[in-house]
Amino acid sequence: MKQLIVFDFDGVVADSETIANTVLAELVTELGTPMSVDESMRTFMGKRAEEVIASAVALTDRMPAARFAAELSQRTLARFRSDLREIPGVRDYLAAFPQMKRCIASSSSPERLAACLEILDLGAHFGEHVFSASVVPRGKPHPDLFLHAATQLGVSPSDAIVIEDSEGGVRAAVAAGMTPIGFLAATHIRDGHEARLRGAGAAHIARSYREVEAITRMLVR
Repeated sequence: MKQLIVFDFDGVVADSETIANTVLAELVTELGTPMSVDESMRTFMGKRAEEVIASAVALTDRMPAARFAAELSQRTLARFRSDLREIPGVRDYLAAFPQMKRCIASSSSPERLAACLEILDLGAHFGEHVFSASVVPRGKPHPDLFLHAATQLGVSPSDAIVIEDSEGGVRAAVAAGMTPIGFLAATHIRDGHEARLRGAGAAHIARSYREVEAITRMLVR
């Protein structure tokens, strides 16, 4: 029986991918390598923070990694404070399953996760169960982060549902032995995204939290 709901964060709890990739594309462009938001998404989305920095610095080669990381973080958090919104329906979904354990398992850094949860006033819904890929040897698409989360919550991986919007995240959930729901509700979703999530192994597809709720109820029966 399913006992745990694992949430990815960007694009699942927070509608943050479009904002973050807009800021990243702007900075890379300023440093001499023109980049669109869609190009940024294709290049960086789903990677751990350190991998994003390394890839971006390699593309531009005009700013040391530490300075690039600091500048990107400052600009992104400033944009989040003015523009960040939660994915519609996430609070109602959380309220619908009070008996189930829950956590966040994200490729974002601990600092960014903490800041976004504070901005959205959602931290109390997850407490200390917010896990960043920085705490495991390998990020998504490897299963390490999801397995770490299941261990911390004391739940067998087979008893966990994962809500994911990225191919890498779905592959990680499959590799961990969890049941992935491919989620298509955020503003960064483009044509072909559903097919990519299905190809990665998404057992179910949802376009809203109302649909996620219906799938969850079916899985926990």
